[in-house]
Amino acid sequence: MSLVSSPDDRFERWLHETEQRHLADLTFPQLSSGLRALSSTYVERRQRLGEGGALNGAGKRAAFALFYGPLHFLLVRAIVQGLPGALPGPRETTLIDLGCGTGAAGAAWATACDHAPRVVGIDRHPWALGEAARTYRGFALAARTMKGDIASVALPKGPALILAAFALNELADTSRDGLMQRLLERAAAGDRVLIVEPIAGFVARWWERWRGAIEQLGGRADEWRFRMELPAIVAKLDRAAKLDHRELTARSLFLSRSV
Repeated sequence: MSLVSSPDDRFERWLHETEQRHLADLTFPQLSSGLRALSSTYVERRQRLGEGGALNGAGKRAAFALFYGPLHFLLVRAIVQGLPGALPGPRETTLIDLGCGTGAAGAAWATACDHAPRVVGIDRHPWALGEAARTYRGFALAARTMKGDIASVALPKGPALILAAFALNELADTSRDGLMQRLLERAAAGDRVLIVEPIAGFVARWWERWRGAIEQLGGRADEWRFRMELPAIVAKLDRAAKLDHRELTARSLFLSRSV
């Protein structure tokens, strides 16, 4: 378990702007109710994720942006800072953010690099793409968004960093297997591929099979636990929804022939 320092001013400004925007039309009780519903969807109604159930309604969308967005940023930022080979030089000029959601995870990796890459955020949900565009602008990243199914969309050519954070678990098995084969091919060609998912086993029953494939090709699998001070709005929502994120956890697969 690691103790992690707080992010820089860009994170604070981005989160403040996101909070002001989403709470302009919602009360805090409505926001916390949306978070409880969203959390229930992730844990108890996972079959609805593929149908876009996580983003139905303003309360859920605001909770996704104000709670899970910052958590994903903090987790991915800590992971790439602790993962050997994840922070490259200027050669990888593009970061492909698969299933980008609010763009927080992609922004975390991009801003951790000494030379921030261009970001291409890909998602099938129009609201998520709009939110991601705001996030990338908030962190002063050169970026564009693409509407598409990450399982089949044509990916920008390399060299690239390719991120799939909390996204592959929402795909059907056949779609995920096809995408994973494409990611292995991109890594073999020199791209850096990072997959991040929750530790909970029921979320990604496919994990061990792909862990074996990644490790056989020279990649690595890690589990992460970080303790950090949560931003005020995230901590307040955590308490209101009776959750506990004082310790942030995730697991990752990382493969790069460039390392």
